[in-house]
Amino acid sequence: MHFAEPLPLQGGASIRDYTLAYETYGTLNADRSNAVLVCHALNASHHVAGVYEGQARSEGWWDNMIGPGKPVDTDRFFVIGINNLGSCFGSTGPMHTHPDTGEVYGADFPVVTVEDWVNAQARLLDRLGVQQLAAVLGGSLGGMQALSWALQYPDRMRHAVVVASAPNLTAENIAFNEVARRAIVTDPDFHGGHFYRHGTIPKRGLRIARMIGHITYLSDDVMNEKFGRQLRSRVLDRAAPGTAASLAHGAEPVPGAGSYLYSTQDIEFQIESYLRYQGDKFSDYFDANTYLLITRALDYFDPALAFGGNLTRALARACAKFLLVSFTTDWRFSPARSREIVKALLENRRDVSYAEIDAPHGHDAFLLDDARYMNLMRSYFDGIARESAA
Repeated sequence: MHFAEPLPLQGGASIRDYTLAYETYGTLNADRSNAVLVCHALNASHHVAGVYEGQARSEGWWDNMIGPGKPVDTDRFFVIGINNLGSCFGSTGPMHTHPDTGEVYGADFPVVTVEDWVNAQARLLDRLGVQQLAAVLGGSLGGMQALSWALQYPDRMRHAVVVASAPNLTAENIAFNEVARRAIVTDPDFHGGHFYRHGTIPKRGLRIARMIGHITYLSDDVMNEKFGRQLRSRVLDRAAPGTAASLAHGAEPVPGAGSYLYSTQDIEFQIESYLRYQGDKFSDYFDANTYLLITRALDYFDPALAFGGNLTRALARACAKFLLVSFTTDWRFSPARSREIVKALLENRRDVSYAEIDAPHGHDAFLLDDARYMNLMRSYFDGIARESAA
């Protein structure tokens, strides 16, 4: 969907003549009360469910959650996935042409925030004729967007479902993002963000950034179970591909240790081989400037900042019902961060449900098929569907 009119951005700039890529699933009901917006995580996209005809390995990143008969049942809900501004999966981003200069944006693409994404999503929903959402659903960075929706457009949504997320990033999380960004910007092929003009791609930096990120998405237990201290095979052993569990983070988890092993002599442990495979794959499809933009948006998100750090005051504007879900081994977005949101909502006497799932998978647990998690989501969305039908 193309938008000619300028979109004011929080940083003071604006962007015009931009395009948002989106997909819808299911049917909008007669009174337009069954729409669910799904907000994506760092390097996912609008393709949240289903597969593309004639394309191999095109499964949506949250396909286990969304679809006919699934927890977010598209036989009952009209689900909307929107690719965020600045992404590299169809919406206008740094690799596209600036309408004023005729040159590729590159490093000149304006800074975007979570709040800017929410405003852009609201414009698209206006065009679709959706004035109120049954729910906004998101995990990780998507959960931050769901929380921001509840604050920016409190009257346009009935439920906010915030999974494996936080009210802001910890200093440790910002530090991980900064190290990953430094890997990219110090790559000789980065050229100050204008690598498109030079016909290069800062693949070395992207590989390292991906490896750093992937380490933080998994728990220590999962890493030890999959790989331990096992040395790699001396021959290339390409095992059957794994599940789509980490597609929202650009990963392709393997079913066990030993998959995708390299024969290069400097790789000795299987975990090294796995990380290098993930880094190589990521550098082939993800845009470096997009990575910088999105991780900065993560860093900047802090709705309590304007209220002196008081999250309770910040969330006073929210009037939606909330479901928050966290996972015990998620050390990047720990349960304590979700509890901060729960506490602030309760102090505002809001309707909030909270589940803390004892799962071993780390941050990526929100993408996996844990039966307790899936049953919880199914039950909650069943309740929303009954509300919509009433």
